[in-house]
Amino acid sequence: MGTGPELPGNARPAHTERELPMSLHPGDPVPDFRATTHDGTTLRLSELLAEGPVVLFFYPKAHTGGCTAQACHFRDLAREFEQVGARRLGVSRDGIGAQESFAQAHDLDFPLLADTDGAVARIFGAKRPGPLWSRRQTFVIGQDGTLLGRVSSETDMETHADRALDLLRAS
Repeated sequence: MGTGPELPGNARPAHTERELPMSLHPGDPVPDFRATTHDGTTLRLSELLAEGPVVLFFYPKAHTGGCTAQACHFRDLAREFEQVGARRLGVSRDGIGAQESFAQAHDLDFPLLADTDGAVARIFGAKRPGPLWSRRQTFVIGQDGTLLGRVSSETDMETHADRALDLLRAS
């Protein structure tokens, strides 16, 4: 994983924006970043990967029907993710307050990243142009920091967690 100067803002990729990948493909190294969670904690991807694989799922907006279904499916499969040693992280452009109320309203047992400036989404190619919400995508990152796979579906909310588990079990 890359290291280098950190940029200001909530999410801080460890490289310049000009160097950000347009999209990541299986086998690619995933750039390190840090971001603030719904409870105000700052997480760094490299520190999470030291404990095992990470599943990073992007959803457009907290408290909407599809995003709630997607997040709750990740919550409902907590035991399965634990069995494969993976950490789950949800990401949207919502602020800390919206993320916190979303986590509390649905008893979400994993961190939600407040990617208000879209920096994390930009790293993964999940950022839409301008102020639009992020694309609904899931990235499965192996403990070695490489991308195991990506799940993209704007309409099938359950496929994100289901396919992430399939990728983790196959690795």
